[in-house]
Amino acid sequence: MKEILMISAAVLVVAGCGSGDSTVSKTPEPTANPAPTATSAATAAAPPKPTSAEPDPCAVNLAAPEIARAVSELPRDPRSNQAWSPEPLAGNYNECAQLSAIIVRANTNAPNPNTRAVLFHLGKFIPTGVPDTYGFNGIDKTVSTGDTVALQYSGGYHGLASVVKFRWNGNGVELMGNT
Repeated sequence: MKEILMISAAVLVVAGCGSGDSTVSKTPEPTANPAPTATSAATAAAPPKPTSAEPDPCAVNLAAPEIARAVSELPRDPRSNQAWSPEPLAGNYNECAQLSAIIVRANTNAPNPNTRAVLFHLGKFIPTGVPDTYGFNGIDKTVSTGDTVALQYSGGYHGLASVVKFRWNGNGVELMGNT
């Protein structure tokens, strides 16, 4: 009798797991138009995020195309008779500044190539009327302002450093003095 009860119990267990009892048949089918949730409504209404911010035209930009154009217009370096490298060593070029500058070097393999400053007014190269700017190798950004550029010279035979300021006076560039 025990055997019959065990067989009957096994049959009932197997019968309870028939094909009509699968999870597939109990899972509801997706509807054609699901009801919007708060999350999906917020996502649909949010504007797309920009992939990159527009560059600030008034920020320092040492890769501006105006720099390469200006350097290509410079007369050759008087010492080496070479053109100037369009890659600035230093600078504060800014198309919104009354006066900004870059420092370039002669395009030579000499150990100490000549350097010079190239000045710009509102992002445009100032080709004439500028005092001599040869030999400068940096810009003192702590004393440079929107209309004044402080060019640095450091090194030389005695290792002395000096700063020479140039200012846009409304009509052109003027030498303000050195410190």
